Amino acid sequence: MAEINLHQLLPYGDTTQDGAVQLSFTLPVEPSAKAREAATQLVRSWGFFDVKIAHMSSIGVGYAFFVVMARTEKSIDYPKVEAPQLDLQKRDYKEIDKKILQEVKRPIRLVGATTGFDAHTVGLDAILNMKGFDGDIGLERYKGFKVVNMGSQVPTEELIDRAVKENADAILLSKVVSQKDIHIHDMRDLIAQLKKRGLENRFVLVVGGPRVTHKLALELGYDAGFTIGSRPSDVANFLYEKMVEKKNGKTKK
Repeated sequence: MAEINLHQLLPYGDTTQDGAVQLSFTLPVEPSAKAREAATQLVRSWGFFDVKIAHMSSIGVGYAFFVVMARTEKSIDYPKVEAPQLDLQKRDYKEIDKKILQEVKRPIRLVGATTGFDAHTVGLDAILNMKGFDGDIGLERYKGFKVVNMGSQVPTEELIDRAVKENADAILLSKVVSQKDIHIHDMRDLIAQLKKRGLENRFVLVVGGPRVTHKLALELGYDAGFTIGSRPSDVANFLYEKMVEKKNGKTKK
């Protein structure tokens, strides 16, 4: 196996450090030889070489979809990359329940929803619903959590009102729809509405979704962000640890 130079890290395709990548995109033209050549030249203009159009097809009148194989010489100095991430101890639900009972001494109250025009609840339900997913049970099944799942398309003001009514410890916002960065708009809206009501420090704020990262969540004022692959026990672990921090007077995110 070839030695990997982490200071000049390149994508991997057929062989280590060959710089091979796969791209996909749509152009607003009909599929044709001219469209194929246009896609090839476009990818070359981005600095890629050895460009090959692996697939071209119509995805509607006037639109061509492309899958492109190409290579790059641009690398990244991996050791210098910085990205905040949650460093959580892995615990199963029985251990979390036990620790909440011992250290928080009551169930953690949580209100969750998707807001705005987002009608997708698959992520929200995977974390909160009793069944969870892939063998990892949802927070509704924990004795250490009292969960209110408000579902989809909840106005931000109603989410905050319910969190106040339930005397919630935490709000869980789920965002799936991301066209034109609507997920960021809605994430900012929750923060803005909380500040407007003087509640910016009242709740532990958690956000999740396929286009959410922990870094983005922190930048927008949330306590944590969870993305694809996150499990109910990950969220439960974070909320437990955060509640213990708050109880001990620690407020660092």
